[in-house]
Amino acid sequence: MQKMLLVEDDPLLIDIYTTKLKESGFEVKVIEDGADVLTHMKKEKPDLVLLDIVLPHQDGWEILRQAQEDPETKDMKIVVLSNLGQQEEINKGLQLGAVKYLIKAHYTPSEIVEEIKAILAQEQVND
Repeated sequence: MQKMLLVEDDPLLIDIYTTKLKESGFEVKVIEDGADVLTHMKKEKPDLVLLDIVLPHQDGWEILRQAQEDPETKDMKIVVLSNLGQQEEINKGLQLGAVKYLIKAHYTPSEIVEEIKAILAQEQVND
């Protein structure tokens, strides 16, 4: 079973995404506070991190920066899942190491799962 770290602070979205990911066969760990993310990335070693940008205590930009600088986390797949949808924000997320930038309003939960599956399938082909 593939492990997913869902970094989100909205209870409704946590419920929706967690349910959809579990239905699709993923093990899901939820982190609601930006300050805890890197610790959990190192401990859980997820196959993929779904990262919101606007979070309490530490935003997703800083998490991406720190993840890229840490040898334990720099190769982990991080997908930004945010409502911030300006082109400069998308570019920033990708430049900071995200493998994909998804705007919440543009994707249904099912489409997000399909995007995740495609990213993980591509990784298996490349291994």
